[in-house]
Amino acid sequence: MPDSTVYRKPLISGNWKMHNNHFEAIQSLQKLAYLLTKDDYSAVDVSIHPPFTDIRSVQTLIDADELRIHLGAQNCHWEEKGAFTGEVAASFLAKLGVQYVIVGHSERRELFGETDADVSKKITTVQKLNMYPIVCVGETLEEREAGKTTEKVIGQVRAALVGRTVDQVCNMVIAYEPIWAIGTGRTATAGDAQAVIGAIRAQVQETSGDKASSAIRLQYGGSVKAANIAEIMAQPDIDGALVGGASLDPAEFARIVQYRSR
Repeated sequence: MPDSTVYRKPLISGNWKMHNNHFEAIQSLQKLAYLLTKDDYSAVDVSIHPPFTDIRSVQTLIDADELRIHLGAQNCHWEEKGAFTGEVAASFLAKLGVQYVIVGHSERRELFGETDADVSKKITTVQKLNMYPIVCVGETLEEREAGKTTEKVIGQVRAALVGRTVDQVCNMVIAYEPIWAIGTGRTATAGDAQAVIGAIRAQVQETSGDKASSAIRLQYGGSVKAANIAEIMAQPDIDGALVGGASLDPAEFARIVQYRSR
């Protein structure tokens, strides 16, 4: 497991979801790498999360061109192998040099019925293989309007943290992505995002202590764009962004990564 005492730069992650075949993925990555500078990499960690069928091609390009972009995956199974047709083992991803794995994305929870228990098992497996889990939490519009945002989100956070050592928590990323904002063009105000993410950090502190609450990285996700990233990142408890649709446009995603100079 990486040293949890090392300073954590902000993490900007691009989730390509079910977009880009492996040819398109190569082209997108090449364009992104051309647009980013050494100063960008010094200030921000960048990860991209292509579909499973693209990962080998993307990994080959990253290695051959010595790109400073981290390879990520969108999901995994917690078992090393077995009769799980259609699933991909986390161990397969580790062999490909994947560093970050998204677990519990709202689309996995809402569309495919993933539970907090499923997400917890994935976190355990990802960390066992020395990768970082990006653990997604968030509420639906109905839950938000009913005033249950904190109850829903903090419940998911507690389930993700239970049984973890301090160092394991230090090496997690938690992404708050209000479900009602994903792909809708609607975005939580920077203040609203800060309120929820601040509550997440407070829960981490209560559960795992000061070291963990300082070291863990907390992202915001939900219609993040170049136009709103600077305001989002100005909030005291937000350490990065999980970017969906905007990450498919290399120029737009580069502008998001370069939020400090905007």
